[in-house]
Amino acid sequence: MKALRAYSWPGNIRELENVVERALILSTGPTLAIDPLFAGTRRRHQQPAGGLLSDVERQHILDVLDQCGWKVAGKGNAAERLGLKRGTLLFRMKKLGISRPGRVWLRLRGVQFCT
Repeated sequence: MKALRAYSWPGNIRELENVVERALILSTGPTLAIDPLFAGTRRRHQQPAGGLLSDVERQHILDVLDQCGWKVAGKGNAAERLGLKRGTLLFRMKKLGISRPGRVWLRLRGVQFCT
């Protein structure tokens, strides 16, 4: 319970529901056991230390993408959590220079490809 209370839940109630649902599935006894990885991988939500609005927006989008496993479309996606349409999120990601780690975007004859 301490780990659940200490976490700031930037992904709102859906994130909490997912953690509790996972615990229900993985628990074998009468006691609800939270995934041990939860406490080790979750960061406390930090307030931005000033800077440009675009820097704060970029970091927030990166945090939400990280929480969603870089899922932009589909159920539980980053656009939904941010309250944006998928196309709007993709536009902002491009504008802010955000791309999925390990992927390279190529533009050939006006068509964009992901490798």
